[in-house]
Amino acid sequence: MKKRLLAMLLTGALCASMAACSSGGEASTGETDGETGGESSGSGYSIDVILKTTASEYWQYVQAGALAYMQDNPDVTVTVKGAPSETSYQDQLNMIQTDLADDYDGYVIAPLQADMVANLVSGVEKPIVAVDTKIEAPEVLSFVGTGNESAGALGGAAAVEAAKAAGWTDIKAIEIAGVQGDTTNTDRMNGYMKGIEEAGGDFLEDEVQYADAVATKAVDAMNGIMSRHPEGIAIICANNDDMAIAAAKAAADSGNEAYANTIFLGFDGIQSACDAILEGRLTMSVAQQGYEMGYMSVEAVVNALNGETIEEFIDSGADVVTAENAQERKDTLQGYLDAVA
Repeated sequence: MKKRLLAMLLTGALCASMAACSSGGEASTGETDGETGGESSGSGYSIDVILKTTASEYWQYVQAGALAYMQDNPDVTVTVKGAPSETSYQDQLNMIQTDLADDYDGYVIAPLQADMVANLVSGVEKPIVAVDTKIEAPEVLSFVGTGNESAGALGGAAAVEAAKAAGWTDIKAIEIAGVQGDTTNTDRMNGYMKGIEEAGGDFLEDEVQYADAVATKAVDAMNGIMSRHPEGIAIICANNDDMAIAAAKAAADSGNEAYANTIFLGFDGIQSACDAILEGRLTMSVAQQGYEMGYMSVEAVVNALNGETIEEFIDSGADVVTAENAQERKDTLQGYLDAVA
């Protein structure tokens, strides 16, 4: 299993692709000329990668990993694209439907609506791998991503220990969740609940606040939590880092001292989260390995095209980022972005 952690030789095509990401639009196709690069893994394969969006830092890491596989294997062409946002459901469905009818050899898909995507891929005979979020369909050969429930449990347990260290004795937790019904969101929530309760905390399931994975909605959710609980809550766990950072800022701006020692837990471990942790604006984050997800998902499709049997679940790993290791994590992530700058 190859993982090029810095991918320092990505071509100008990757630069163009990342620039498209930062503008929130569809990423351009990256190609190499086939004269230099890594070992051969296929014979002119064309792999289509459709992400939930290309308009966020986390998905840029997934994209960078997918394109790095192409750099290492110049006989494989990788195209990466994504919806404008994680609530642009129809845009992504249209994109998938169009691309399934196109002349690609295999597909990597991170579905916004896994059940709808399962219907779209019904009967497709080309290799399909799901990344980040599962697609329950026999046509999908493998899921590459974080074991979201186990990762959430890891973070939840760490948050309880941090709450104890901060002086909390009544350790209640409320989640600011993502999109209701999304399988990734549900798995993370179940993980948070398990980790928190097994470590001695109380996950308030009836008070979960759905904020559609959007920071502005997380602010509204946090304001509502503070209104209902002026006495403070020990742990606020969020479905992603953007929401966790926004919720922590809302609490700080409120001036309510009861939230001064609240543990704010995010998910993704992106650079902005590392900065926030180092600056004391966020307590911790469950770190996904987005770059590895992108690389390993394309690799899985190519292996399937080569006639190999691939695992049904390929775990890209997870860790908890705290003040002790945030700088190391940030340096690693910056290396990915520098490679395509």
